[in-house]
Amino acid sequence: MSDKPKSSLELVMERLRKKDAEAGIEDKPLTDQQREAIAEARSVHESKVAERRIMHQSAVNSVFDPAEIAAREDELRRDLERFASERDAKIKSIRES
Repeated sequence: MSDKPKSSLELVMERLRKKDAEAGIEDKPLTDQQREAIAEARSVHESKVAERRIMHQSAVNSVFDPAEIAAREDELRRDLERFASERDAKIKSIRES
């Protein structure tokens, strides 16, 4: 054990590890394949978001009605939330496999 004082981050992480151990949660490191699959899922998500934002901007540029613009904004928000949800579900299934 080191005589060097611990940072607040180290203390918090130590407490969290202890709490997880008491709750029976085990720490499983990810395999290389899991890391690659998670990176791929994130990359696909980012490309979907970028594509959707471009399509949204193109659609909004041709609309002048504030109600229609608000509807397009709501549509974009729903799509982005769906993309994030899909990404999170995929990452969760990768971590659990």
